[in-house]
Amino acid sequence: MSAIRKVGMLGLGKMGAPMARHLLAKGYNVAGYDPVDDARKQARSLGVSVLDSPRDVALASDVVIVVVGFDNQVETVVFGSGGIMEAARPGLIVAIGSTVAPRYARRLAERVAERGVVLLDVPLARGEAAATAGKLLIFGAGDQAAFDACRPAFSAFASDIFHLGPAGAGQVGKMVNNLILWACTSANDEGLRLGAALGVDADKLRAALHHSSAQNWAMDQRSDRSGMPWAEKDMSIVLHEADLARLSLPLSGTVKETVKGLKIRLGFGLPHGSD
Repeated sequence: MSAIRKVGMLGLGKMGAPMARHLLAKGYNVAGYDPVDDARKQARSLGVSVLDSPRDVALASDVVIVVVGFDNQVETVVFGSGGIMEAARPGLIVAIGSTVAPRYARRLAERVAERGVVLLDVPLARGEAAATAGKLLIFGAGDQAAFDACRPAFSAFASDIFHLGPAGAGQVGKMVNNLILWACTSANDEGLRLGAALGVDADKLRAALHHSSAQNWAMDQRSDRSGMPWAEKDMSIVLHEADLARLSLPLSGTVKETVKGLKIRLGFGLPHGSD
């Protein structure tokens, strides 16, 4: 498979814009699209060739990286009017960086393969700060040769890149990651509130816990300050996949409601766009 030099970005917001910036810094040609005017303006200032549709981005790219929020948005940019599949051709690679259900990722791979397009399942972890620093983690999956061809481009914005198996496996990795992340976030909140109620300063306790057996990424990175925009969506994916697998995950149901309550208490908005 030939070297990847032209990269498309669908989604130029808080994740996509810094990813594009890192790709440009590594010498890649980057084309992109976003429906939001401010995002397009910012991307142009970085040097991204901002085009009029996902179709146009696909025509200009060897690989198109999709970084949007919900399954229905992935469906639109891939199969909708002016979407990627209007530019389908053998060898085009579509990399889904969004977090979607594993079963949906597998169906996507089958559907695009009918037109010769290769789908990579590459959900991103570590959040906006890591995107800015170029230190995202990729839970990768899909065709090994296509993945290997894209690995140098992925390494422009990701410091840790893993290939877990066929399409869908990357989303399984991200799903498990998110379950543990939000469980830790919920436990951290309850533990530190308990400590404060019993007279121990939360910041001092957090500093001590960093060196203890309770240390975890969510506490160190203050995931509770991130706004947690996708927490409920993430946990809904976990619970739905568990239902389909006939698997009981009682902690997951508790975490979904606990993290929702934490967001409400902190005044964070609840997710929209999943309809």
